[in-house]
Amino acid sequence: MSVKLNHRITGEGSPVILLHGVFGSLENLGGIARKLHGEWQVHALDERNHGSSPHTDTMDYPSMAEDVIAYMDEQGIDKACLLGHSMGGKVAMQVALQAPERVEKLIVADISPVSYKPGHDAILDGLKQVDLTKVRSRRDADTQLAKFVDVAAIRQFLLMNLVRIPNDAQVNGGPVYRWRLNLHAIETCYPNLAKAPDGDGPYNGPVLFLKGADSAYIQEKHRSEIYRLFPQAQISTIEGAGHWLHAEKTDEFIALCRRFLEGNNSD
Repeated sequence: MSVKLNHRITGEGSPVILLHGVFGSLENLGGIARKLHGEWQVHALDERNHGSSPHTDTMDYPSMAEDVIAYMDEQGIDKACLLGHSMGGKVAMQVALQAPERVEKLIVADISPVSYKPGHDAILDGLKQVDLTKVRSRRDADTQLAKFVDVAAIRQFLLMNLVRIPNDAQVNGGPVYRWRLNLHAIETCYPNLAKAPDGDGPYNGPVLFLKGADSAYIQEKHRSEIYRLFPQAQISTIEGAGHWLHAEKTDEFIALCRRFLEGNNSD
């Protein structure tokens, strides 16, 4: 069963739907939305169990694709361009494989349509181990999380999910902050998120895969599966960027997306 996704709509024109990665929210792709909304109507979504969208025990790519399709139905969008990063890229691919008639074009940022080994165990452990009863500031949470996550930028990203409990909802002596992520569901369903999108394909529309040169998420050995499921795919590499290519090399990322969305995507 689909859930009603929290969203933010900016701009006017043909619809482009943005889908964030695991532990993220629609704010993570805010820079992309700001760069595109002058020419397109941008729909930034919080996926289930993330941001301000509903929590649910079920979390797999067919269900998450249904959420996106239900959102399109609600908004009266017959067909849209989809842009997804990491987990969001798999959701976008799932939509294209599951309902190809609803996808105009597809942009997949630094993820392949393959299964991966679990790679977020330390993050999940760290988030679970934060004792919210002892957190009175984000600095307190950062100090606790640093025992599990060394990179400050990653902690800053994760702590965007820490939200203050309204004063009238706080219990005397209880937590001041809470996680807006559904950590239990993400942990329980993480094996589903590591899987490949579920579909035999192919999706024959235009597809752009964007790879960070310093990232290992799109590898040479993945190309056969990419082209099997997405025969019209092109793969572009952004030098000097890792997995967070849209944040590390924003101008180049946007330029490639804009050229592709406008249709001037020949090499």
